[in-house]
This record gives sequence, C-alpha cells and structure tokens, in this order.
Amino acid sequence: MQEETKVIRIIGRIASVMSVLMYVSYIPQIISNLNGNYGDPIQPLVAGINCTVWTIYGYFKLERDWPIIAANVPGVFLGFFTFYTALH
Repeated sequence: MQEETKVIRIIGRIASVMSVLMYVSYIPQIISNLNGNYGDPIQPLVAGINCTVWTIYGYFKLERDWPIIAANVPGVFLGFFTFYTALH
C-alpha cells in the first residue's frame, strides 16, 4: 500500500508538470496573435473556463488539492490571454 501511494504521488507530479507545459505551449500562439496571425479563439476560451472550474474545485475541497490548483492556474491566465489576443 505504501509503494502504491508513492507511485500515485509521482504520477500526480508528472501530470501536474505536463499540464503546466500544455498551457505554456500557448505562448507561441499568443506571439502569433500579437503579430496579426490570429488563431482560433474557441479552444483557449474553453481551456480557460475548464481550468477555472478545476482551480475552484481544488481550492474549495475540504482538504485543498494543491497539485490540481498548481496544474490549472497557468491555464486560467494563458487560456484567457490567448483567447483575448486571438480576437481581432
């Protein structure tokens, strides 16, 4: 049981890092948007909303779920900022 908990913790950390990297990958689209090569705004808008809901969920659980919060906060900012810059 102890080993399973350790493995799950490691998987959770890896998933959190991958989630942050996924939202950091919006930066090239933001740069393109700012240079006039606008991308589709729908996907980053939905991602921003999704990350907002997950962040609220993680924060308001009885025991705060910091990995969920940390994994989704970048998506809140980068998703909505990508959406905003994609509007032309």
